[in-house]
Amino acid sequence: MQRYLKSLGYGFHVITHPFDGFWDLKRESKGTLSAALTFAVLTVLMLVMQKQGTAFLFNRNRLEEVDMMVDIVTVGLLFILWCVSNWCLTSLMDGEGKMRDIAIFTGYSLLPLLLIQFPLILVSHVITAEEGTFYYVFSVFSYLWTIALLVLGMMITHQYSMKKTLATTLLTLLGMAIILFIGLLFFSVIQQFLTFIVTAYKEIRFR
Repeated sequence: MQRYLKSLGYGFHVITHPFDGFWDLKRESKGTLSAALTFAVLTVLMLVMQKQGTAFLFNRNRLEEVDMMVDIVTVGLLFILWCVSNWCLTSLMDGEGKMRDIAIFTGYSLLPLLLIQFPLILVSHVITAEEGTFYYVFSVFSYLWTIALLVLGMMITHQYSMKKTLATTLLTLLGMAIILFIGLLFFSVIQQFLTFIVTAYKEIRFR
């Protein structure tokens, strides 16, 4: 338990000193998978709360159309797809990170979203439309900070150059799309096959 709490606190060092932080996550084992998954789960909850709890002035979502379970599954699936796609690619591109290392640096990279977006949900209820510029600036900054950490985390974990890291990032996103397409195609084929089996069974039974 003490190591878990310490690894959670180490996230603040990672996001403020990414070069040392990501190096220590992998080489010195100062981070834990449980802490990384905690950050990932909290990010999922934060995004769900953001859709439902942000003040109407800054909320473009229609609350009656928001489905909490769909949001949870979607964000969770994106996290898994990123890790799997990155692992598949870096395994072929001489990356030094294992699946566990990828999940850890990804989870820790999400911390800026939690630190900034959670307070923004509350702030959105006490600021006016004229003050909305500050809201959007901090919101965009949190995403840019997270993206930068993801890139640096990948570079340090896999020991890549910046050029190779950027190329791998783009390929990882492409890989996510391909995996998702294959998955949807697979489930579509299974669904059609099951429909055929049920139809054939009914035809045989009623004859």
